Amino acid sequence: MEPRTTGAERFVPPGDDLERLREAAATCEGCPLFRDAERTVFGAGDAAARVVVVGEQPGEDEDRAGEPFTGAAGALLDRALEQVGIDPVSVWRTYAVKHRKSARVGPTGRRVRLKPVRGEAAACRPWLLAELNAIGPDLVICLGGTAAHALLGPEFQVSVQRGVLHELETPGLRRSASAVVTVRPEALVRLREAERDDAFAQFLADLRKAAEVLREKRLRSAP
Repeated sequence: MEPRTTGAERFVPPGDDLERLREAAATCEGCPLFRDAERTVFGAGDAAARVVVVGEQPGEDEDRAGEPFTGAAGALLDRALEQVGIDPVSVWRTYAVKHRKSARVGPTGRRVRLKPVRGEAAACRPWLLAELNAIGPDLVICLGGTAAHALLGPEFQVSVQRGVLHELETPGLRRSASAVVTVRPEALVRLREAERDDAFAQFLADLRKAAEVLREKRLRSAP
């Protein structure tokens, strides 16, 4: 049974002030995940970004630092963005779920990552929509199924529909944007070296589609 959630709507302040949203998110109790997480990990980056990258949830490094994509997966993402011609400094990075989901295991009680369930992601969606409405990007890159489901619906299949251009029609999103979906960089980091090269090449191919879409949009909007 999924944990009971009340949703984040009552915690999200009106308006498009990202700093005000960040401050409000720090006290969000819209789902049970806030109880075990170190802190809320709100988005960060260029507030005028044309590209927003949406991951699943903070990892251990991000939960500790309070910033998105600060660990090994973030470094891999930066390298991939640079290789396809997207300046990592120019993007906004965030998560579909703002609190890390984990559980204690073994005699040492170490924490391991758990995948957020649909209700937890739905409870957190108001924060993601508020970020997107505040920034108004041309392109959203969804990393993995949780991010894709939050914006493209629960039937979306990353393995089948990755690297393809989609138009976001998410209720609550005020400005139209395109979306490209690929895998989570965290999954690539954990692969054995023999598998990593091929998987990274496919990851780059998906991001090249995103870069291509972004270039086309810039050309159309040029005076």
